[in-house]
Amino acid sequence: MHTPAEGSAARQIVVTGRVQGVGFRPFVYVTAHDLGIQGTVLNGSGKVFIHAEGSPALLDRLEHALVNLAPPLARPELAHSEPAEFEGMKDFSILASDTSSNTTSEAEIHVPPDLYTCDDCVGEMTTPHERRYAYPFINCTQCGPRYTIITAMPYDRPNTSMKDFPLCDECRAEYESPTDRRFHAQPLACPKCGPGLEYVCRSPLAGQWANELRPQEPLLSVIEDLRQGLIIAIKGVGGYHLMCDAANDEAVRTLRERKQRPHKPLAVMFPISGDDGLDSVRDSLEVGEVEARAIADPSRPIVLVRKKASCKLSKLLAPGLNELGAFLPYSPLHHLLLQAFNAPLLATSGNISGEPVITDEEEAENRLGRIADAFLHHNRPIVRPADDPVIRPMAGKARMIRLGRGVAPLERLLPDSLGEPTLAVGGHMKVTVALAWENRVVVSPHIGDLDSPRSIKIFQRVIDDLQNLYDIRATQIICDLHPGYASSHWAQDYCKQKGLALHAVQHHSAHASALAGEHPDVKRWLVFTWDGVGYGSDGSLWGGEALAGSPGAWNRVASFRPFNLAGGDKAGREPWRSAAALMWAEDQEWMPAVKGTELARLAWEKNINVFETSAVGRLFDAAAALVIGRDISSFEGQGPMELEQLTRGEAVLKPMHLPLISDGAGILRTDWAPLLTILGDSSIDPAHRADFFHESMASALLEQALAVRKQYAFDAVGLSGGVFQNRRLCELVVRKLKARDIEIHLHETVPANDGGLSFGQIVEVAALEKIK
Repeated sequence: MHTPAEGSAARQIVVTGRVQGVGFRPFVYVTAHDLGIQGTVLNGSGKVFIHAEGSPALLDRLEHALVNLAPPLARPELAHSEPAEFEGMKDFSILASDTSSNTTSEAEIHVPPDLYTCDDCVGEMTTPHERRYAYPFINCTQCGPRYTIITAMPYDRPNTSMKDFPLCDECRAEYESPTDRRFHAQPLACPKCGPGLEYVCRSPLAGQWANELRPQEPLLSVIEDLRQGLIIAIKGVGGYHLMCDAANDEAVRTLRERKQRPHKPLAVMFPISGDDGLDSVRDSLEVGEVEARAIADPSRPIVLVRKKASCKLSKLLAPGLNELGAFLPYSPLHHLLLQAFNAPLLATSGNISGEPVITDEEEAENRLGRIADAFLHHNRPIVRPADDPVIRPMAGKARMIRLGRGVAPLERLLPDSLGEPTLAVGGHMKVTVALAWENRVVVSPHIGDLDSPRSIKIFQRVIDDLQNLYDIRATQIICDLHPGYASSHWAQDYCKQKGLALHAVQHHSAHASALAGEHPDVKRWLVFTWDGVGYGSDGSLWGGEALAGSPGAWNRVASFRPFNLAGGDKAGREPWRSAAALMWAEDQEWMPAVKGTELARLAWEKNINVFETSAVGRLFDAAAALVIGRDISSFEGQGPMELEQLTRGEAVLKPMHLPLISDGAGILRTDWAPLLTILGDSSIDPAHRADFFHESMASALLEQALAVRKQYAFDAVGLSGGVFQNRRLCELVVRKLKARDIEIHLHETVPANDGGLSFGQIVEVAALEKIK
């Protein structure tokens, strides 16, 4: 035992939060040295443990710095600080990660997301005399892959896909130097010891690929072929992109034809230029303050931005739409490609439509071989896929549309703690899964639609990965109430095999609880949950619901007049079915020139394969069919997206007052029927009809809110569900409610669409447990 010098003391400090993979230990080391503090720092399964010796004043300054002066990507929380035994240490050192019982009894693991390339690394990579000049895998403690290369926690090199790349002497010296910005940078590498590129082109032998045909430097070959209009599949951080010249109509057309994606918007990666890096984006798009902040965010999301009239990029990137998905290069490889090409590149997910992005070289060549002319591979394994996140600015803020690389795993605190570890598996489309325990919840990146064996396989892998990475095994499962969802089938089978409890949560209750979970300060809600379909507790297909209350105690208080829809799931891709159902319900003739309408009418009349629905998403489909003739959609939501972007914000036609009456069950229902006359009037300009429809739907929501307020007290109105990805509708609703002094909340970090269901399912069950 050592006797402390006069005025000296020792403390044991524990820091939690995002403190792994962000250079936190080197920061602690440098800060302690600067303050003249002695001691140690080490990782321990999600926490950082610090033994510090010095004067109480200096120890206080250290604690302040740990939280307030931490590296920009860290999210530290001071969890514990208490006097410790003074050991008379002579210096401050970093110890190897410890997973022993003394540091893991209350493990708080935080898995870091993938990080964009920092300015220091970009500068080094573009400086000719540096040894990592033009090296496409440069990284440091502040940047580089994380989630997509981690095989286990704690986050140390042996627990990553870099374990098979031994460090050279120069890299080893950097890795072991506490004052170097690469100290314990786990993906650390250089051209001598790290991953490399391989460019593979079509072989004269049908169905085969070979790299012997292109002996040049891989990046030079890629740039040359992109300029020739070829389509290249390029392996990135979380999977492959399909890339081509964004200004080349023929290249974009060819990609669409090969991928069988005739209309769905394609994202564009822009080169960094100008003081804030956005000059190239501004050449083509209308970049406001919200858009600029979102595009430059460290997560480097795809941001939906309005096109300029002078935009010279291919009009085939987003046919029928006036905005593009724009993002900046986030990996060193992307930086090098965009810098050399010096123009925007189309960069869409390398996958089969709706499936998770492809990560494996052989699978990429097998499954993308009919689309790509060549492949740029690298040999750093991707442990799990992570597609790009997508954001849409609405009502003054950036709103999450799709969770992905750089954002997820998304960690949040729960309003109510869970009694046991819980897994939620979301819905059927835009699936994410969520793992929760105590007051923590972790939401996975976007997985995709569960319509294929590969999607189910990745879905199961992500479930296993989350539980393994966080060292948490779920003892109860939550699924959607819909009996036909693949996720519900999986949950039922899994619970039978494992003997676990299964909870089914109604679709719109999960949407409402997801929003409430983002805004826990609101106690009494009125949440409008509008989407395309959700299995209701009465067995019908809901989708235009207003729920009053709070998580665990939702009451369905308002909806729309239900109608009978022929064809079931076909309606999502065949908007004419929704339009026909509305017209037929009002005894009006409407037979679009589409194959199958006669049979559909007969089935509708005889109530064969007909489903009752109150879905507002189907009303938007119907409006798109009646106003712009969008009878068939090549992707979900195409008609409503085109209808929205036709709007001009001109109040040429006054919004229609829609009757609001109570049904036999005490639910207020808005009747859509008066809309049909104007929607189907071809003598009125389509843009005016589009504005009229959006204004009328926003006014109908306001009327429902005012009517409900007479019966139920609420503190705020919320908007959740896929329909509220519509910027025009959301901004109209916000304006109308604020004019009545009604507080309103939208989603921010969790998607309003079905990508937020898993989070909402967790919030709902946690609240139900509390009520019990």
